[in-house]
Amino acid sequence: MIDLVVLASEGLTARINPFGAELSSLTDAAGREYMTDADPAFWSGRAPLLFPIVGALADDTLRHEGQAFRMPKHGFARRSAFALTEQLADRVVFRLEDSAETRASYPFAFALEMAFTLSDMTLAMMATVHNTGDAPLPFSFGYHPAFAWPLPGGADKAAHRVVFEADEPQPIRQLDQASGLLRPDGVPSPVQGRELPLDPKLFRHDALIWTELASRRLSYGADGGTWLDIAFPDSPMLGIWQVPGARYICIEPWQGHSDPVGYAGEFGDKPGVMVLPQGASCNFRMDVTIRPA
Repeated sequence: MIDLVVLASEGLTARINPFGAELSSLTDAAGREYMTDADPAFWSGRAPLLFPIVGALADDTLRHEGQAFRMPKHGFARRSAFALTEQLADRVVFRLEDSAETRASYPFAFALEMAFTLSDMTLAMMATVHNTGDAPLPFSFGYHPAFAWPLPGGADKAAHRVVFEADEPQPIRQLDQASGLLRPDGVPSPVQGRELPLDPKLFRHDALIWTELASRRLSYGADGGTWLDIAFPDSPMLGIWQVPGARYICIEPWQGHSDPVGYAGEFGDKPGVMVLPQGASCNFRMDVTIRPA
């Protein structure tokens, strides 16, 4: 059994699994849990990191310079052991580097660092992707945290909603149920101005996906109860998901998404993929601030 790494502030305690550098628990000073209960009847994940892809590739195949590589949905970082490179009372940093195993499915040199910092009632997460090779590095990255629904604080589950920073009138995207790939057609947004009332029926066709998102902040909670303020300044896309009826809601800032239906091109040319020059790095921040009831 892997020991979780614990960090704490005056207001919060976070527990992180080095396997996947996955946030496993976030509790306040009263011991109230803000993350999923990970009931395997619905989904046993907690907050996997999505790298070097978000979603699925057609036939689970990454194509690069005429070669084909097998790549599982959401990539391999979530199933990889990260090294703990820094540990303080309120901050930890993990690192994953390429290896013979990763290059068998992803033929690139890279390093992925994941830092967690607690300050009062805020958990700041920072993923940094480094191109350590001698060629451009194509990749996608996404967060996939599952927060408690309902949140602790006594508000009714049906009263919970997501409030975006800006109006979000644009159509959303959905996944093709047979292939798991991104459908070409958009569907009308369920967002009412800036507000998305949460209902398990929203997810009967899987995730709600915004590939053109105006907001880089949102709040999740219910009037009279707890709220989470979530900032993701570096991620232009978003997924919101649950298995209908579960006791969590995933709020997922992304850079990238599943292959579009019918896509058969190079991985580096895929919509949503970033390409880092040799020696370059880029960051993806996600801050979660808790406003308890």
